[in-house]
Formats: sequence, structure tokens, C-alpha cells
Amino acid sequence: MLSRVADSLYWMSRYIERAENIARLLDVNLQLLLDFEALDDDKLKEHWEPVIRAAGEEELFYELYDQADSQSVTDFLTFNRENSSSVISCMFAARENARMIRDQISTEMWQCLNHAYLFLKSNNAKKVWDEGPYEFYKQIQDYSHLFQGMTDSTFSHTEGFYFMQVGKYLERADKTSRILDIKYHMLLPSVDDVGGAIDAVQWGAILKSCSGFEAYHSVYVTAVNPLKVSNFLIFNQHFPRSILSCVRHLDANLHQISGCNPGFYSNDVERVSGRLMSDLTYSNISDVFKSGLHEYLSQLQERFVEIGKVMYENYMFHARPDMETEIATQQQQQQQQ
Repeated sequence: MLSRVADSLYWMSRYIERAENIARLLDVNLQLLLDFEALDDDKLKEHWEPVIRAAGEEELFYELYDQADSQSVTDFLTFNRENSSSVISCMFAARENARMIRDQISTEMWQCLNHAYLFLKSNNAKKVWDEGPYEFYKQIQDYSHLFQGMTDSTFSHTEGFYFMQVGKYLERADKTSRILDIKYHMLLPSVDDVGGAIDAVQWGAILKSCSGFEAYHSVYVTAVNPLKVSNFLIFNQHFPRSILSCVRHLDANLHQISGCNPGFYSNDVERVSGRLMSDLTYSNISDVFKSGLHEYLSQLQERFVEIGKVMYENYMFHARPDMETEIATQQQQQQQQ
């Protein structure tokens, strides 16, 4: 497969997954505000700043907006084209990657992305958002789910499919870690509220942002608490958005691309991925809390960045040889003729 095609499939998948995660995160936080009373500017800032930090765009946000509130943050993360991680930027980038490899993907996949593009480009998108953000963000999530279903049922499960899966699971693992890390930045009214009703509501919002509220309660019947929520979102083997589950799928799809047997590695990206999977498999939540949840999640995010970097170097970037190397190669080929 051409590296250009692999790169487009990988990023198309990552952008769609990213748009879905941001849409769910914003939807949950807007609904969460309905549970609070007497919200002033300071409380809105305390609520929305962790969301901006989770997106990793705090610096750019304050270059464009004066203060963090419901209007500015949702506009920045939904419609602002200057933010490359906004919902609209991600969906447009996914569609652009699909356009470049139009002949490589199925008609159904292209039509799904094109519908999403036309919806967001039309005035109807803003109108839907103004009438009710829930419907808008639900529409974005539906496009993502539809696209993934179309991919699974109409796209050959060969090399290109595995590149898409690598992009999806790497993005999903990274976003789960960032959503979980939001709680580190959320402030409680007082120390006495730790473990109280507001604390439980915030942990519940973390679960809902990962679509894990019902799945969590099927495992833990008791009320939410920091230890169990963190354990569930990091180490649960069966929940498809847990970090461990994503990394295992990521590693398995990397081995499908190379043909290397699981448990071994044939290139740097499999080595880095395999090491991360091993560390997660043989760790537990007690180890995480000893080192600090925020610090542990920050280290995970750095390792996801490293996997993406090595993935690019290994499969998508091929440095042009310098002149001396090119001349030596040509001379060698001429001698062999």
C-alpha cells in the first residue's frame, strides 16, 4: 500500500473519532450545568477550563476569547475553524482525507462523510445547535457510528482497514485518558465535598463523557467513586473505551499490518506499542494512585504521542536519500547490470 493512502486512512479514522469524543464531552458538560444553581462567571470558568485543558488547546483558546464560559468554549470546540481540533475542523479534515483516496474506500463510506460535511457546511447546522445542542452533538456521534459501521461492513478487512483501526484506537485511548484527567482540574466548593454529592456527579459526568455510565454500573453496583471509576476507565478488559482495551486492539491491528506474530515485534511502532500494553496489563489501580493519577495519565499521553510519531516514521514518511547515497545506489545498480 502507498504510504500516502495509509496516511489518509489513518488520519481519516482519527479525525472522526476525535470529533465524536469532543461532541460527547461538550454534550455531557452542557447537561451537567443544568444540575447547578447560581452560576456566576467564576464558577463557569472553573467548570469549562478543565474541558479546554483536556483538549490541549488552552493557549489558543485565550488568544481567541477573553473568558471561558458556555458560549465561548462550545463555539471554540465546535465551530471555530482556527481550532484544528474543533468538531467542524475534524469532520472537514476527515472528509478531505477521504476525498484524496476516494477510489480506495467504499461508496457508502464516502457518502456518509459527505453528508456530514454538507450538514456542517450548511446553515442548518448552526440552526440545529441553536435550537438544542443535544440534537446537534447527537447527530455528530451518529455520523461517527454510522461511518464505523459502514467501514466494518463495506470495506475489505485488509491492510487499509487495519491502518484505520490503529488510528481509531490510538485516538480513543488518548481521549479517554484526557477525559479522565479532567477530574484532576475540577474544583470542589470545599474539602468537605470530597466524596460528597457534587464529587459523585462530577465522576458520573466523566463516565458519561466516555459512554461508560451503564457499563460501569453493570460491573460496580455501588455508587461511583474515584478508585473504581479510574480502574474501570483504565484497566477494564471488556469496556471498548478503556485504555487497556484500546491499546490491546491497537497492538493487534499493528501486527495485522506487518504480519508479525503477536508477542513479538518487527518494527519500532510494534515495540513501543507492545511495551505499553505489557505495562498496562501488569499494572493495577493501586500502582496508579501511588504515583498520582494525573501524573500517570500525563505519562500515558506522552506514550500515545510517541506511538503516533513512530507510526508516522515507520509507515508514512520516507526520507529522500541525499545526493551521495543516490549516486552510490545508481553506481551499484549499474555494476549489477
